Amino acid sequence: MRTLPVFRRSKTEALKPEAAKDINYSSQWRLMYIKFKRHKLARISLYVLGFLYFVALFAQFIAPYGLQSYDSKYVNAPPMTVRFIDGEGKFHLQPFVYELKSARDPETMRKIFVADTEKKYSLQFFVKGEEYKFLGLIPTTRHLFGVEEPGRLFMLGTDAMGRDMFSRIVLGSQISLSIPLVGVGISFVLGLIIGGISGYFGGWLDSIIQRIIEIIRSFPTLPLWMALSAAIPPRIPIVTMYLYIVIIFAFIGWTDLARVVRGKFISLKNEDYVIAAKIAGVGNTKIIVKHLLPGFISYLVVATTLAIPNMILGETAMSFLGLGIRSPATSWGVLLQEAQKIENVALYPWKLIPLGFVILTVLAYNFLGDGLRDAADPYKK
Repeated sequence: MRTLPVFRRSKTEALKPEAAKDINYSSQWRLMYIKFKRHKLARISLYVLGFLYFVALFAQFIAPYGLQSYDSKYVNAPPMTVRFIDGEGKFHLQPFVYELKSARDPETMRKIFVADTEKKYSLQFFVKGEEYKFLGLIPTTRHLFGVEEPGRLFMLGTDAMGRDMFSRIVLGSQISLSIPLVGVGISFVLGLIIGGISGYFGGWLDSIIQRIIEIIRSFPTLPLWMALSAAIPPRIPIVTMYLYIVIIFAFIGWTDLARVVRGKFISLKNEDYVIAAKIAGVGNTKIIVKHLLPGFISYLVVATTLAIPNMILGETAMSFLGLGIRSPATSWGVLLQEAQKIENVALYPWKLIPLGFVILTVLAYNFLGDGLRDAADPYKK
């Protein structure tokens, strides 16, 4: 018996008529959104980044302790376990932690901490603590959670000065997550303007700009960081230091985008619609803004997203080497300084926890960038 051929329908044909019509008549941004929704890793990464930035925004409210808070009795204390079942096997609706007491390891005679099962402190929400300004505006003493007095809560352990690692990671996220955004924003503007001028006008101006870019790119990254960091005056205010670090990253990071923008402008400035606009008497600024930039704006969004992880790693590396943010301010790179010594990592492995947040953020941005790149690709279905 002769079988009939099976014809496979395209994705657009397989959709409902309303959905197919929506795709056929959608704008470029709408098409990007539809394709982006199909990228599961990118959507998950977007939620992860949203959560991290939410925590950074309300960091002082979420962190149980401030940057200056320390307790010399709990130097290098391990993470506490939040429990619902006590040592006698009784279940408690309200979670609690046992107090840590110091002891000596009988073999190494090293100071260790053990849980004192006779003293337990209940976990409470919206507790009173150190005073701070909520969102930098409203003075308050309320924190998201804590334990009843005189207990102490160290969910991720403490550092060599007895400071809570969880609080410092949460507060450090404000710098580690904001410096890359501000730095990339400045680099984006510089790369767009300088690269656009180079590609659109060409000639001797293009040659000068390209030689400057080549000189900047010829410097090794680490020595350039060190030279620029050495130019920052010591003992300056934290806000000023933050501004200088942002300028350093913006000064280094704009060259890649400028090269790309230049290439795009060179390829598009001789298109028919651009030449028609010139003949019609349209000004150069309007041609660039109205005709050239919309042709590759989706690529610029992707390039910006993929540049942020490099900024995060750069800030972490600078702070780790002592060239960036310095105490009393903190960032994830500053927190990793104690991990420079191998004995610290071997004896107190929780000091590597900030590294996990760096890896998580970088992976999330990379997955998000991959999703945006696939969504912006007109040839990818």
